[in-house]
Amino acid sequence: MIGERLRFAREKRGLTLNQVADLSAIGSSSLSDFENDKRQPKLAQLQALAKLYGRSEAFFFQEGTLPAEQVLWRQRPVGDVASAIESQFVQLCEQYHNLELWCAERVAADLPVSTTPAESFTYSTAEELAHRVRKALNLGDCPARALRSVLEESCGVKIFHLSVEPTGTAACSRSDAYGMAVLLNTNNRRWRRNFDLAHELFHLLTWQAFRGQSDATAPPLEEKLADAFASALVLPTDAVQAAVEEKRQSAGKLNRSALFDIAREFDVSVEALLWKLKKVYNRTEEATRADIEACKQLAKTYETRKEEQPPPVRPERFNALVLKALQRGELSTGRAAEYLGISRREAMKLEELDGAQDAEVAISPA
Repeated sequence: MIGERLRFAREKRGLTLNQVADLSAIGSSSLSDFENDKRQPKLAQLQALAKLYGRSEAFFFQEGTLPAEQVLWRQRPVGDVASAIESQFVQLCEQYHNLELWCAERVAADLPVSTTPAESFTYSTAEELAHRVRKALNLGDCPARALRSVLEESCGVKIFHLSVEPTGTAACSRSDAYGMAVLLNTNNRRWRRNFDLAHELFHLLTWQAFRGQSDATAPPLEEKLADAFASALVLPTDAVQAAVEEKRQSAGKLNRSALFDIAREFDVSVEALLWKLKKVYNRTEEATRADIEACKQLAKTYETRKEEQPPPVRPERFNALVLKALQRGELSTGRAAEYLGISRREAMKLEELDGAQDAEVAISPA
């Protein structure tokens, strides 16, 4: 009896029965019958619906209660695009989870989750949590440079990149099925994505305290707490003060041009750095905003960081697990192509790799 899951998947995708009928060439009356368990779809029909909804066929045959798939947006896109992006995000999370199971390489979530109730959370609480995370993950003085790789490789956080509009949005999700996940906007520069990742990490660590069942976006106070956490994490006060004093001593003053050097050192935006300096040195909001506007004008001259190619949708570990699952026979060529977002012909080239290339490396005992 798969009707309930068909309806769940369609509604999560944000589609009406008539829209699905137009997109799938399956009559709306038939779709209604499927969802009400009056009759079962044929295999080809189920495959078409699974592809449209961004689900595996196996999803519709799973037993138990429907999954709690909540995606929390920093700024939710307007219109139907939000549901489409959410569906793709959740599908990527499920695929990653499947790969970890097939390859027996699931990374357990190992993060200092907060137990502070929402009503007791303050800016100081958020900053203290950031200090705990920095220390627990051994992120050093410039946490933004290592944060993504540490979260992906050691903490079990699934991080994906998709093109999201309006620019500036990011999202996260936490599920008993696939764990913790973050969605970053491909269109943002790397140093903006670093701050967004830290911001979304706050929501993951405080999920149990703040999340209701229907929240699509966080309330303003929670977002401000997340910003305070992110600033404290990627711009540690002691390290920032040391960098500022070094610039002051070498030049006798702190010029706006020096801000670009400091921001580059911490791999954050100049704007994020200036808001941090406001707090650390008790600067006024008026002076901070004036410096931000001035730095926007100076960016063409002093912003020397070159943006790399747009980040890939899937992390490197995801791709590596696809290859392992393919070689072990856990994944067909067609499914591997689907997981990697490539053509079947390209996936066939991967299948041609033989085991000799992955032979044991002989190392004598130490």
